[in-house]
Amino acid sequence: MARLAGTSTAVVSYVINNGPRPVAPATRERVLAAIKELGYRPDRVAQAMASRRTDLIGLIVPDARQPFFGEMAHAVEQAASERGKMVLVGNSDYVGEREVHYLRAFLGMRVSGLILVSHALNDLAAAEIEAWDARVVLLHERPEAIDEAGVVTDDIGGAQLATSHLLEHGYEYVACLGGVAETPTVGDPVSDHVEGWRRAMHEAGKSTEGRLFEALYNRYDAYQVGLKLLAGPNRPPAIFCSTDDQAVGIMRAARELRIDVPGDLAVAGFDDIKEAALTDPPMTTVASDRSAMARAAVDLVLDDGQRIGSRRERLKLFPSRLVVRRSCGCD
Repeated sequence: MARLAGTSTAVVSYVINNGPRPVAPATRERVLAAIKELGYRPDRVAQAMASRRTDLIGLIVPDARQPFFGEMAHAVEQAASERGKMVLVGNSDYVGEREVHYLRAFLGMRVSGLILVSHALNDLAAAEIEAWDARVVLLHERPEAIDEAGVVTDDIGGAQLATSHLLEHGYEYVACLGGVAETPTVGDPVSDHVEGWRRAMHEAGKSTEGRLFEALYNRYDAYQVGLKLLAGPNRPPAIFCSTDDQAVGIMRAARELRIDVPGDLAVAGFDDIKEAALTDPPMTTVASDRSAMARAAVDLVLDDGQRIGSRRERLKLFPSRLVVRRSCGCD
């Protein structure tokens, strides 16, 4: 190939690997023409063995069946494609051992980096990251105890926005659908959403006692909780749900019980999944810029210098914004 292009094998390597040294445009064109004529295809396995890195990025999410994580995974894949990388996705199913399994598997494949949407990063997972000296970015939540790069949104502030907006409608109080007993109190977005709800209630002089209800994050389990909660004697006038999936379940339960939303019950969620605009009525929720967050995570995981930056430089905080639709009582 080098002979056909009239150049050295080193220059051919620079063109194929896009570096590490620049190649003059005319020379690059001759090399590309030779590649096309010879029908050459790069041996990615050999390249990975030589560089100890592949063109892969590992992505671990709790459950890609949930729309929020599915949309986030898609955004990461798009951002990685822009950088010439492919994405391997693993689902931890909110199980710490499975998270560690994927950590070991992906790092053993010599991925270029790893993006981790962790339910609650445990000591074993943290030790695994340290042992591999891996380039890891925590997306969606960054536990304070883990000194890795992170891309997060303002979960507490967003929940405060949604709860305060519901209270501004004049509802006596706002109930909250949080996580379950096993939900970590620190290092989990749902816990931050509950904290934001609690702060907004306290700022308004409202009690939170007996107004926080447990539910898993998905719509079906939230629907089951909603059937019991909304049929009871102390039905709340408004509910802030920690995820949009939970809010979808609550609204389905309300419809089944012939409770009008928002006439008899106001509902707000968190995440702004695409389906939030398609519920009946459309759902008020909290949004973040998932595309920008995914791009920031990919850039951090591929940036050789990210590990030496300051904590602030390695923590990208994206604001939350309230998306007002009709489920809260707005016209």
